[in-house]
Amino acid sequence: MTLTPIALDTRPASGNPDAHRHLRALLEQGLPLTPRPWRTLAEQVGMAEEGVMACVRRWQAEGLIKRLGLVVRHRRLGIQANAMVVWDVPDEGVALVGRRLARETAVTLCYRRPRRLPDWPYNLFCMIHGTRRERVLADLAAIVERLGLDDLEHRVLFSTHAYRQCGGRYVREGAA
Repeated sequence: MTLTPIALDTRPASGNPDAHRHLRALLEQGLPLTPRPWRTLAEQVGMAEEGVMACVRRWQAEGLIKRLGLVVRHRRLGIQANAMVVWDVPDEGVALVGRRLARETAVTLCYRRPRRLPDWPYNLFCMIHGTRRERVLADLAAIVERLGLDDLEHRVLFSTHAYRQCGGRYVREGAA
């Protein structure tokens, strides 16, 4: 779940302010992995399931919650080899190459960024995850061959450390 932090008026439009504050704090931790997550949250904060859903809808309408997403802790799933492949693509072709890379099943993320010349000529980035480096490099080689990208300069940057991943924070510490 991705929550966008903004300055909050913790007074809800209606209902129990403490329950709403508690609900916000629980949402920061992500939805519970239960068949009815809204009901589980409702039970934890002392609200009706419909009330929790109404709060979340209102917070979305107000822009407090921008979107609901998923943080996958891929290392816990055995996916240890994570490579960012950076490409130097002529500007007139970057959209086409980006779309083609994004369609590849091995590519989990693909986006464009500005070059930082003279030291960083790369303008297209994609992630390839795998259980082993050899598998990631084999997937990349197959993509390069299949898409005819041999003439494009690129570098493979494997991650060496996993930093903490979390959604947005929007309850002041000690306010929950």
